[in-house]
Amino acid sequence: MKNIIATIVISLFFAANTNAQNYICRNGETSFFSETPLENIVALNKTVTSVLNIATNEIAVKMVMTEFKFKNHLMEEHFNENYMESTKFPNGIFKGKINEAINWNKDDSFDVTTKGLLTMHGVSKERILKGKLTIKGEEISLLCDFNIPLVDHKIDVPKLVMVKIAENIAVKNKFVFTEMKK
Repeated sequence: MKNIIATIVISLFFAANTNAQNYICRNGETSFFSETPLENIVALNKTVTSVLNIATNEIAVKMVMTEFKFKNHLMEEHFNENYMESTKFPNGIFKGKINEAINWNKDDSFDVTTKGLLTMHGVSKERILKGKLTIKGEEISLLCDFNIPLVDHKIDVPKLVMVKIAENIAVKNKFVFTEMKK
């Protein structure tokens, strides 16, 4: 049900261009890593939805914050309740545009940059993200790694646990797109 709602929301992003050729990824992966002297924190979300409009180079990504899974249930609870406030801010969203001209009809790999708005924890920040886009047959994949400074999205970490959580979180994304059927 969450994926259906996410697909509808992201599809509305592209509603203005009904003749566009859109690609969708319903099970994208976003992970994050926080390294500190005391403890490493790792989480993975395998239900990230993304839509790519190859006519306009626009991309939208939506993730449900409570879908991040941790090896330690207590970490997951603290992530959702204390840091991300997932009840109040349930989604992370990115809407942007790939800057480079891409020949979408040719199998190839491209280094790409995407400029857009990343909204997390109720705070939107403009970001320029770098990634690797690969076209192979009818499939388009996108890998993108970047860092998020917690302060940019007003994610407060109590001083008592500051040594357990890094101030910059390393984020990795993997999306495999297939053509959206009309």
